[in-house]
Amino acid sequence: MALLRAEGSLRALFARRPGRVEAIVLNTAGGATGGDAFSIAAEAREGAHLRLTTQAAERAYRATGPAPARIRNRLVARHGARIDWLPQETILYEGCDLDRRLTLDLDPGARALVVEPIIFGRTAMGERLRAARFRDRIEIRRDGAPLYLDALRLEGDIAAHLARPAVANGAGAMASVILADPSAEAHLAPIRALLPASAGASLMAPDLLVLRLLARDGHALRATLLPVLDRLTGDTLPASWRL
Repeated sequence: MALLRAEGSLRALFARRPGRVEAIVLNTAGGATGGDAFSIAAEAREGAHLRLTTQAAERAYRATGPAPARIRNRLVARHGARIDWLPQETILYEGCDLDRRLTLDLDPGARALVVEPIIFGRTAMGERLRAARFRDRIEIRRDGAPLYLDALRLEGDIAAHLARPAVANGAGAMASVILADPSAEAHLAPIRALLPASAGASLMAPDLLVLRLLARDGHALRATLLPVLDRLTGDTLPASWRL
């Protein structure tokens, strides 16, 4: 690790792992609410392997003012480097207002694995998102050219939107997984064999594998997601995911 700077409520701990730097990000504020602003910027330099995860699930709490909670994450992988963005779930609370963006820039020859799991309300408490706002954007570029772009906007009665068969058919949790790696095609068939009917995987390019998973709740989402991530990380998924 060449450089670390932290301020505000964000901290990073480093697990000792051979062959890579593994950073565990903590938000000591416990979550995000209206008016909060969080950002992470990380760079994997030439030939390095950087993995970022979180200690626990992030929480988007009820917003009490007009401003949303803003999260901006920017990642860079230089030539021959690999970067893994493996945060645990973001849990959306009733009344939340979250605006989140992830930008990833890959140099030629760089590789990346990205996961973004979302839980729509605390189902164990009977919570349903009747008045909430969530805007999310993932943008990946290779050598400056667009490689992957996904944008999501849900406002108002999110539970009603998700109940529609053409949207999520009542799912309460979702995850996106993106692998940008020359080995992507080799993972396609084995990954598809792990997926239930509510999930799908596509090879968007010879080196780009994209998965979208829908599940009844967070527990069911993990039951599908963990075997997928185990395969894509070579059974080196961060220990915090098992706690």
